[in-house]
Amino acid sequence: MKAIMVMFDSLNRHMLSPYGCDWTHAPNFARLAERTVTFDNCYAGSMPCMPARRELHTGRHNFLHRSWGPLEPFDDSMPELLKRSGVYTHLASDHPHYWEDGGATYHGRYNTWEFFRGQEGDAWKGHVAAPLMPEDVKEMRQEGYRQDWVNRQYMQTEDRHPQTLTFDAGLEFLHTNHAEDRWFLQIETFDPHEPFFSHRQYKDLYPHDYDGPHFDWPDYRQVTETDDQVQHARLEYAALLSMCDRSLGRVLNLMDEHGMWDDTLLIVNTDHGLLLGEKNWWGKSVQPWYNELVHLPLFVWDPRAGVTGARREALVQTVDLAATLLEFFGVDRPADMQGVPLPVAADEPVREAGLFGIHGGHVNVTDGRYVYMRAPASVDNAPLFEHTLMPTHMKGRFTPDELADIELADPFSFTKGVRTVRVTGRTFFNPFQFGTLLFDLHADPEQRSPIADDEAELRMANLLLDLLHASDAPPSQYERLGLPAEGPATEEHLLVRAQRDQAELAQEPLPRPEDYPAGRFSLRTPLAALVSDPKAVEVLRTHAPTLVDTELLQMIGTTSLISLAAMSTSFPKKTLRVLAEELSTL
Repeated sequence: MKAIMVMFDSLNRHMLSPYGCDWTHAPNFARLAERTVTFDNCYAGSMPCMPARRELHTGRHNFLHRSWGPLEPFDDSMPELLKRSGVYTHLASDHPHYWEDGGATYHGRYNTWEFFRGQEGDAWKGHVAAPLMPEDVKEMRQEGYRQDWVNRQYMQTEDRHPQTLTFDAGLEFLHTNHAEDRWFLQIETFDPHEPFFSHRQYKDLYPHDYDGPHFDWPDYRQVTETDDQVQHARLEYAALLSMCDRSLGRVLNLMDEHGMWDDTLLIVNTDHGLLLGEKNWWGKSVQPWYNELVHLPLFVWDPRAGVTGARREALVQTVDLAATLLEFFGVDRPADMQGVPLPVAADEPVREAGLFGIHGGHVNVTDGRYVYMRAPASVDNAPLFEHTLMPTHMKGRFTPDELADIELADPFSFTKGVRTVRVTGRTFFNPFQFGTLLFDLHADPEQRSPIADDEAELRMANLLLDLLHASDAPPSQYERLGLPAEGPATEEHLLVRAQRDQAELAQEPLPRPEDYPAGRFSLRTPLAALVSDPKAVEVLRTHAPTLVDTELLQMIGTTSLISLAAMSTSFPKKTLRVLAEELSTL
């Protein structure tokens, strides 16, 4: 028996024809659905990228205990468990986060692995001179933005694109080993994650009139761009999606060529989606985890079941992928694994509710009909702690200041008797501003209108408590969320009505910049330019004094006032109006 996983990053379910999309060019996803079981109720768990991959390895939720980080010493890794049981495992990927501080323990769990450089500002090619960069809508231009324009010079043709090279390597493994037995191949591409870099033949699939500035890498914030710019970015994503579709087709072709459908499990999946202007937002991680982000595409072919062209309604999650692969190869699952094998052969329920979220953000639960997003009970979003033995963030180590209050926590049920380090956690965005939200997906599938229903909220809050207990959540999470650590939730623990005002304020769309007056200075002027002008800086000092802080300027100096407001719903819109009016007179 053999298994292939084709994993994409930020693959939007609602932009695939098997899930109802009628305008993207993705014939191989349609072909895939005809050969597999399509899951209609698959949800993410821990997010974003590396927390999702930790779930892929461990079959456990991890976002309640720590943020982005490596596998921990006490973690069981599915590829490593397979390897120890005589199943050869190979990873081919262009996902850059595997080779950063916060992901450095994943690839070593496979027998062999290959990595292809260049995605999303990967620190790859060395150019001292600044690269040529076009006028761009993107404002948050950190070090990776410059590096990305260096890297693009080395992938001007499709055969040199890291996605293509990743699939080349996967196909080479299949050509070499298709006649062998007991192996698992993971072909994982970073695409269609931003930036949406693809080649002309894919862009030509989506002709449109656009003469604005370059735009294929949205900032994670509310939409402030023009309608033409929004549509252009969506089509750039669609072009990259079509490139992913072609790569998927290459795998399907090879399985046909070598007759692999008789003995090879195929899983096609993703970690999360990406907002492309829906709900007036770009990206992920800074807003609630709406269904566009967490309701995922999932396709599975199991040769033992032989089911094709079928659909499954069972509520499944990312944590189920490890269990599915271990069961397929006859390898025992660890006792603390939360996931279960996917119900491919028959549409049988595997859980009553699913848990999902990001460390320090909303803690969310769905039963397939309702989605309940529990915000912190107080504005300080505390207490919040990191529990880890691997103190690294995405691209760096924990600082001495972060470790100054270090202490040892009691072991959790899944740490094999080991105590973890506990330090104060932090988030860049505070979920409190969005309030606690409850959606009825039957009445409101696009999650446009949160409801206040005490009976439904109470039921969902107790489902959430069940999942917190099952995950052995830290005591601090119950306190942060305003939920009882023991016993059921009652009416006194409900938050939807109590936080209704802030939730409604957060849902108000941000006015477009063209709705405000503009002169030499406007809401689109970079903050650093405003601070450098003696009159403009006094306007800022009067109405938004915290923006003049020099330490903050190092991070956001290239950002405009409208973009800062777009990153935080708590930025008062009346303050924007005053700033625009006074700056326009200078």
